[in-house]
Amino acid sequence: MIIIDGKKIKDEILAEVKERVLKLPFTPVFCDILVGDNPVSASYVRIKSRLAEQVGIKFRTVNFTDKITTDELIAEIENLNRVPHMRGIIIQLPLPDHINKNQVLDAIRPELDVDCLGSKASEDFYNNVPNSLCYPTGLACLELLNSLHIDLSDKNIVVSGQGTLVGKPVTHLLRSRGLTVATIDSQTENKNEILKNADVIISAIGKGKYLTGEMIKKDVIIIDAGTSESTSGIVGDVDLESVKDIASYVSPVPGGVGPVTVAMLLNNVLKVSEML
Repeated sequence: MIIIDGKKIKDEILAEVKERVLKLPFTPVFCDILVGDNPVSASYVRIKSRLAEQVGIKFRTVNFTDKITTDELIAEIENLNRVPHMRGIIIQLPLPDHINKNQVLDAIRPELDVDCLGSKASEDFYNNVPNSLCYPTGLACLELLNSLHIDLSDKNIVVSGQGTLVGKPVTHLLRSRGLTVATIDSQTENKNEILKNADVIISAIGKGKYLTGEMIKKDVIIIDAGTSESTSGIVGDVDLESVKDIASYVSPVPGGVGPVTVAMLLNNVLKVSEML
């Protein structure tokens, strides 16, 4: 089994992003909105801040207390939409329960919605509108596959999980390339049979160490896009110890999809900067 090095791929993407950012006639601004004081969310914001500044993008963190209302938050976002050279706004999820997540996400100007979570950006993505933004995690899964330089046209590809952030968009991206993709969700009856026949598995179900060696066939490629909390920290959907003598390539958690997702997010900020 060969471990796919997401950190190396991230560094390669960011090197190109930095080169192109330096050619812009202005410094793009990227804003991450944080509501409340969730320490995990705050750590993700710090990672994005460090990498954005590293490639020449001005990072702005806006932190509100968890007492803010939906209407107040929307008003603040509308102000941020008008900031000069603003080229990307995201909301750090999850939001407090009393906030209407969809209304808040839709308050971001669609062309600045670099997470692709608002209804307009999402609709454009699924309708294959030219130059539309793409979900960073979906793009990250494809980048990890691209790094292997393997012809996928004759491969049996399975996406396990059809969530909004990963499973559904990565399925669309793969099918948009003309590839045949089988999907598994909570309603799928013959999950084990589908997994056992897969040449490529993209797992995004968020069940720690769910995918084991006995569930896969020899030389399968696995992109692990799932994350779960465990006593030893963050773990993925794949039981690495169990699959190590069976799978050919596996992306680890952490160190696989995660770092590349941040790189693709900043690449989206660059894309907006070059278009607007």
